[in-house]
Amino acid sequence: MKAYLDKLPADRREAISAVRDVINKNLPKGYEEGIQYNMIGWFVPHSIYPPGYHCNPKEPLPFVSLASQKNHMAVYMFCLYMDPAEIERFEARWNESGKKLDMGKSCVRFKNLEGVCLEAIGEAVKRMPVKKFVEQYESQYGAAQARNAAKKKAAAEKTAKKTAAKKTASKTAAKKITKKTAGKKSTKKSPGKGD
Repeated sequence: MKAYLDKLPADRREAISAVRDVINKNLPKGYEEGIQYNMIGWFVPHSIYPPGYHCNPKEPLPFVSLASQKNHMAVYMFCLYMDPAEIERFEARWNESGKKLDMGKSCVRFKNLEGVCLEAIGEAVKRMPVKKFVEQYESQYGAAQARNAAKKKAAAEKTAKKTAAKKTASKTAAKKITKKTAGKKSTKKSPGKGD
């Protein structure tokens, strides 16, 4: 984390460090901090959730990420993404602070530390123990993974059937050609003795 923070201008380092501190202070047991997708990230390690992230199973399941982008800083609250009630609680808490909320589906953008409601971030993180987060993730993406696996299996079976049908058609065509060739040979007059 130090290398990531050291590259930032002083004002951004202060803001990112403050958000990072509040996340670490409120982080339930089981999550780990590291660099993920070139951002500071907190995630469910493979030791707790072996399947990993559905987009890339080699990566552990992301929980929250924090980054300094070109035109803003952002905290990516994947922990909110799957639960509309949690998003509402988060937005209400942020709005109570009187600070402007610039939020996508789960990405909160900010320009400086004064624009961040640290309490809203800390409370949202604290409300999401690993077990609850994994259960929500599996209810959303486990079903999607099962559907995707079924689609892949169906596509593979369809391809196998087409391949088998082509092979059968090729064999049938080859047999017809062989019969025609054999028939032509047998209908030709064989030279007689007097010819």
